[in-house]
Amino acid sequence: MARKDRFPDKGKRQQPRRVAERDLRPRLLIVCGGKQTEPNYFRSFRVHAVIEVVGIGKDPRSLIRETEKKQKSANQDGQPYDEVWVVFDRDDYPAADFNAAIQLAKEAKMYTAWSNEAFELWYVLHFDYVHTGLRRDQYIERLNKCLGHPYTKNSLKIYAELASLQENALRNAERLLSNYSEHIPPAEANPCTTVFQLISRLRDLQ
Repeated sequence: MARKDRFPDKGKRQQPRRVAERDLRPRLLIVCGGKQTEPNYFRSFRVHAVIEVVGIGKDPRSLIRETEKKQKSANQDGQPYDEVWVVFDRDDYPAADFNAAIQLAKEAKMYTAWSNEAFELWYVLHFDYVHTGLRRDQYIERLNKCLGHPYTKNSLKIYAELASLQENALRNAERLLSNYSEHIPPAEANPCTTVFQLISRLRDLQ
């Protein structure tokens, strides 16, 4: 009786086992206080990274808490974020809440891209250096003139419209921040924005 081959597949070409490859690109989470304006802008960046942009209509403190929940969930799923950024405005929120949100984010090892008093300040800085605090509606009036057409708050085109002036905005925003001592509470730094720090990071990933 012929001996049964102990290795019936011997001589056949074995298929290599597929091993799931980990995406080595950095993972960033950007959580915005606005539901559409900021998310639409940041989603326009084309970068070599995995970026999740979320718009949550919350006050600054609540925004930090919601971001912490999202960060914790990602950690539990085994897909932690390498960086977490929180984007929000001063608007009419109490100074204590605005300052506390920035401190809470720092304690949670999150980066903040805040504006005092409105995100539209970042847009205006593409055209002009602004050193006098304005209301949101005044920034919008100024944008209307600079753009040559009415500014649309939730625009999907604003990134493209301003892209060629981005270097100017970065310089103006950094200059503006340098006017304030690090000991001045953010709520008292008006006008001011740290959005340029997030923009610089995204440009590094392009």
